[in-house]
Amino acid sequence: MSAASRPMPRPGVLDIEAYVPGKSAAPAGVKLHKLSSNETPLGPSPKAVEAYGRIAGKLELYPDGSSTKLREAIASRYGLDAGRILCGTGSDELLQLITKAYLGDGDEGVFTQHGFLVYRIAILAAGGKPVVVDETNFTADVDAILAAVTPRTKIVFLANPNNPTGTYLPFDEVKRLHAGLPADVLLVLDAAYAEYVRRNDYASGLELVAESENVVMTRTFSKIYGLANLRIGWMYGPAHIIDALERIRGPFNVNGAAIEAGAAAIADEAHVAAAIEHNDTWLAWTTAELEKLGLTVTPSVGNFLLIHFPTTPGKTAKEADAFLTQRGLILRGVGSYGLPGALRMTIGTQEQNRLVVAALGEFLAA
Repeated sequence: MSAASRPMPRPGVLDIEAYVPGKSAAPAGVKLHKLSSNETPLGPSPKAVEAYGRIAGKLELYPDGSSTKLREAIASRYGLDAGRILCGTGSDELLQLITKAYLGDGDEGVFTQHGFLVYRIAILAAGGKPVVVDETNFTADVDAILAAVTPRTKIVFLANPNNPTGTYLPFDEVKRLHAGLPADVLLVLDAAYAEYVRRNDYASGLELVAESENVVMTRTFSKIYGLANLRIGWMYGPAHIIDALERIRGPFNVNGAAIEAGAAAIADEAHVAAAIEHNDTWLAWTTAELEKLGLTVTPSVGNFLLIHFPTTPGKTAKEADAFLTQRGLILRGVGSYGLPGALRMTIGTQEQNRLVVAALGEFLAA
């Protein structure tokens, strides 16, 4: 059958390179240490697990289509208006909804060189044109972003902190970016790793959203809250944007178990504090130990590290990845992000962090 005689997707869809998750398997007989997806080594809050279990007897019932309990728990935690919160199946769904609602054929969506791959996918799926802006030292450059804005620009995506680089923009720079954008351009602040940041000049964007009509902030329960399997994301935005997205989101887009577990998780501040303390300790230790091996590590404020490898045959990122995989140490190759010479490593347990450092020491010494 010829292509002309069968249904065809809209222009741009077949230009999309499907998102490929990090590896999650080790060779047979080798213990798996999965450090490829930035999952927390502490797991979820026991209170979230308990809440999840309580829903087991109600699986025949539809969940609350408005995720009221979850929105109210988020609002209580951060002092927000629950009416300006929208929940979704991960922040990925929310990014897709935003793009679907505010970007049309030929419109431009702007993001930075090593930004989250979902931005490009969402823009192309909506029929738009991705505009990629160079970074400076693996960090978003406000002046470069503003220079890329044209009359066709409808959305600017900023991952802050950024994945996979781990870099961030201080809040003053975020505000400068917003001030330089036309009022009809939507600034999307993707703050998936905000809870991990320990810098006095950082803010997730809640304040900017509260006082602006063209800024939204997305967050996730997949990282520090340890609920990646449940796929929970949330967004805070102006009322008029929430209203628009409510009109196009699917009904019951957040399942009941996710609502219950998410509400319990965000209220367990002690569990989050423990995760932050663990990350602070092992992010610093792992960075220092890798640098002692002669590797370059991009300074990170997240729960992961971008490790750069030599181009010397036998010492490359691809060869290091294969070496680690044989030992069950699964890191993330980031060639799809334009970083073929690097691997991204999630901060894991004490055992996992030490194993990676030791294995890389052996690899580089061979």
